[in-house]
Amino acid sequence: MTAKKTPTKVKEPEVLARKAVQCDASATDPAVTAKNYAKLLTSPQLAAYRVIAAAETKNMTDSLDVPTLVQALKDQGAAANRNDLSQAEAMLMNQATALQSLFARMAERATSTEYLTSFETFMRVALKAQAQCRATLETLAAIKNPPLVYAKQANVTTGPQQINNGTMRTGENQMQPSKLLEADHGNYLDTGAQTAPARVDSDLEAVGAVNRA
Repeated sequence: MTAKKTPTKVKEPEVLARKAVQCDASATDPAVTAKNYAKLLTSPQLAAYRVIAAAETKNMTDSLDVPTLVQALKDQGAAANRNDLSQAEAMLMNQATALQSLFARMAERATSTEYLTSFETFMRVALKAQAQCRATLETLAAIKNPPLVYAKQANVTTGPQQINNGTMRTGENQMQPSKLLEADHGNYLDTGAQTAPARVDSDLEAVGAVNRA
């Protein structure tokens, strides 16, 4: 009997992570290449990549493919422009959970210490994490349910305005007769019979002598 040979596993080729940031270059016009490089250098996705690369550990950055990360950041910005805030909502929710863990850890450190100064230091950080967690959840709630804004309508005109009996008129001044001086159906109020004119230019008598004794 012949012994069975164990098949040898073929090692898959390792994918080498790319570390260079790709930029579109023009073979004929150097000005186009310079413009594309300037846009890439000032782009928000490249700024975010620089911060992420500086904050992460070496083990993480060694396996990180830079062009893929930059493209992922660019796709997130494009999604926000389409009003797709799913990434932002997930980010805020995860940040709130992380802040909750930080609050619990600092509270445990505070309760386990024997010194008042250490207790105050840990509790101060714990309460800051708790407050930031609450603010993060409030921001998430505002994104999910934006507040309603009630705005009063403003009537703006460039001409003169006149208000008669609660009605506003714009443009030329239009004098409207007052309804208090008229009766119904256009009949004017009866002011009574006309009185006779009084006498004028009456004769004046002389004033008598004044007794000054």
